Amino acid sequence: MNPIDCIWLLLSLCFFFAFCIHVCAHSSDKYGGSWVYVLFQDFIRYGKTKTTLQRSDLLRYFDVPKRWFFHFYAVSVIWNSLLLTICLQKTLLGKQFPGWLESTLSFLNGGTATPGTGSVKGGVLAQVRWNHFAGVGLFVWASVHQHRCHVILANLRKGRSGEVLTLAHCVPHGDWFRLVSCPHYFAELLIYVSYCVALGGGAPTWWLVVLYVLSCQALEAVLCHQFYLAKFDSYPKHRKAFIPLVL
Repeated sequence: MNPIDCIWLLLSLCFFFAFCIHVCAHSSDKYGGSWVYVLFQDFIRYGKTKTTLQRSDLLRYFDVPKRWFFHFYAVSVIWNSLLLTICLQKTLLGKQFPGWLESTLSFLNGGTATPGTGSVKGGVLAQVRWNHFAGVGLFVWASVHQHRCHVILANLRKGRSGEVLTLAHCVPHGDWFRLVSCPHYFAELLIYVSYCVALGGGAPTWWLVVLYVLSCQALEAVLCHQFYLAKFDSYPKHRKAFIPLVL
């Protein structure tokens, strides 16, 4: 395994074990008063799932507002726009990857040559396969539903004219919320899977990325699902937390 594979696998295992520990501890009442349990819960929770946790002022000191996540999206847009531009120049114009990018990819790949850094064979259309259409279709389908679910969440506290009527948490309904409590997490997982489909399923590193997304989102979805169940007596019992009919 190359270094980047080890990192993704380590992150996946951390969230997987955190998920297992939380599920086991949640089913037992004997850990509720332990400071170790509170510290662990404070570490894995954020947002509304932290509101029911009895925490000390010391732990609250390390909380950061959600608006601080703006830097994540800003860096992501700039970096991915740069990579997209480079990839389009290589695919459409036949330009080579910059030296710094090839060196970075080689390092992350364990020092071996990285597929795709050589020259393109044939035209763009000659390289199109059925899995590319399937991957793009899955990406668009999941992205549309993720957007719809985000709109539903954004409108929960608003009236018909768009004004905020309440700051209280409400039960979302509609679209994939009929099946799971966190359909936007499930849609995000499908988006990452769509890349694997487009790559023909032969990218082990990206499958490890999918494994990380699965373990990370599963933990957060279960926490959110448990919050809804505890707060609303009439919450739909048939809903799963993350994956329809499974989890």
